[in-house]
Amino acid sequence: MDAEREFAEYFAARGQAMRRMAYALCGDWHTAEDLVQSTFVRLYRHWRTIRRPTVDAYARRTLLNLFLSRRRGAWREQVVPEVPERVAAAPGTEDRIDLARALALLSPRQRAMVVLRYLEDQSVAEVAELLGVAEGTVKSQTARGVQALRTALGDRVLSGR
Repeated sequence: MDAEREFAEYFAARGQAMRRMAYALCGDWHTAEDLVQSTFVRLYRHWRTIRRPTVDAYARRTLLNLFLSRRRGAWREQVVPEVPERVAAAPGTEDRIDLARALALLSPRQRAMVVLRYLEDQSVAEVAELLGVAEGTVKSQTARGVQALRTALGDRVLSGR
């Protein structure tokens, strides 16, 4: 199979999951689209050299690095003269909106750990390796993050986990 088609198939298979992860990290669909697009551009540049068994980890790491670099101020927010109109939430989305707001209260690294552990279902060891921190750091930061989410949400959304 040629590399172009293989990359296109990977994008088709993983694009939506990457978009959901990006949204969970940043809390904004437009920014999530930008992060995913930048991630896949970088993947495409290195596609021929990426080992296929590790391509998912490489993609997650790339997305995470882009998110964290953006949060450090590498990308600046654009100021607009008028606030855009907001679309009304669909029925039944209040809990998701509350969770997104609560996630936004966490620091970028803590948020990344919570998203990777609980939304991406990564193990403590995988998150530690991905972020370059000790497993104990992942455990303590995810515990603090979940506690902060419970405090912000009053246990109603996280009680099922």
